Amino acid sequence: MSTVHTFKKDAARVSADISHRRIIHFNMSKYDTAVIAGKKRYDNLSLAKETASAIKDNVIANLSYYLESFENNATSNGAEVLWAENSVDLIQQLSAILQAENTRMLVKSKSMVTEEVELNHHLENRGIESVETDLGEFIVQVAGEKPYHIVTPAMHKSKQDIADLFNEHFDTDKSLSAEELTGFVRNLLREKFINADAGVTGANFLCANEGAVAVTENEGNALLSASFPKLHIVIAGIEKIIPGVDQLPLFWPLLAAHGTGQQLTVYSNLFFGPKKKHEVDGPERMIIFLLDNKRSDIYKNTSVQNSLKCIRCGACLNACPVYKNIGGYSYSTTYSGPIGSVLSPHFKNFGEYNHLSFASSLCGKCEEVCPVKIPLTDMLLSNRQAAQAYQSSFDKGTSSVLFKILSSRQHMNWLGGKLKSKLLSIVKNKFIGRRKALSPFAPKTFNEQWKKHIKR
Repeated sequence: MSTVHTFKKDAARVSADISHRRIIHFNMSKYDTAVIAGKKRYDNLSLAKETASAIKDNVIANLSYYLESFENNATSNGAEVLWAENSVDLIQQLSAILQAENTRMLVKSKSMVTEEVELNHHLENRGIESVETDLGEFIVQVAGEKPYHIVTPAMHKSKQDIADLFNEHFDTDKSLSAEELTGFVRNLLREKFINADAGVTGANFLCANEGAVAVTENEGNALLSASFPKLHIVIAGIEKIIPGVDQLPLFWPLLAAHGTGQQLTVYSNLFFGPKKKHEVDGPERMIIFLLDNKRSDIYKNTSVQNSLKCIRCGACLNACPVYKNIGGYSYSTTYSGPIGSVLSPHFKNFGEYNHLSFASSLCGKCEEVCPVKIPLTDMLLSNRQAAQAYQSSFDKGTSSVLFKILSSRQHMNWLGGKLKSKLLSIVKNKFIGRRKALSPFAPKTFNEQWKKHIKR
């Protein structure tokens, strides 16, 4: 089955799942309430967004300069900086390092880029245990699933779903409260942190001027993953660059306010390299991977270049009416929602995944809530235009006929209301779906009714 048919099938199934939609709407509504309050803390939110957008525009315009600066400064701090052209390149380099370090188990904090390269899967094939230490990531890992949401990996699960899951895998009591379930995971992971041979984190921001890695989190697991093991590995996309730590007082609160509604995420970490001789804590070795994985291709494409400004706050997902109804898994990609619909076709095979750019009503809410002012609707339209080259002959013919009819009022009025309703009933299931009921066309056209109204 093709990816587009799988998408349609999954989207139809999920959107009709009332229980699933109830869980998503409940969990997302709590975030929506918190985000509204979080944004009210700003005296001038529009100015903050414009400033952040301008900074990211500058970084995009001078990306090579900032990347080289980061590499030089991070190396001066004692870190090792490695470049990976794609996921295969990354896995090969990382596997060689872990083998040389005799790594048998590593702990890992939440990172979408590691999901992008399917790190856990590749490590498992090499006999290395990779333990997710973010609570949400841990839950979906135990369930054998992928993250459902950029910020909240287990958003699709209720408390009872999690209790039942833990009962199945760890024989815990099904009646445990949310606090008790969290406590169980905390105790289990403490032992993992202590015994891990390596720790892996992503990066929310890479500070070029200082060569520092900025990681923000709510549970402390990233700090433990980076500081307990003797080896700290950072995997980050090349678009994570900002000029320096001076911009963090702007970006960190924007990320928190738009992602979870917090004034600031609980733990805001800055990693400058491995521990120095006079320091007691920290890793003995720090390796930073800068991953391309088709980001350079996106950078060269001026129509979607600004998608690299994304700071992964998840605000566009929470605002999107399509995402709210079809869920994160229907996209079958690491990045879902509006930003995923823009990026994923370019990260993957555009011919197979360009249908995601049509998974949008183009209402513009995603663009409105974006903290760095990414023109998402324009990019979705650009992707749709590029997708025309991959349309089937039937789709091209249908589009051509519809364009000719809908671009002319005279053509639209050729057929009467009854015949239009009959034709629509024939093609409705293919183009609109079986579950949606449509009103019949009026017997008289709008023009006829208007003329009659004017004569009155």
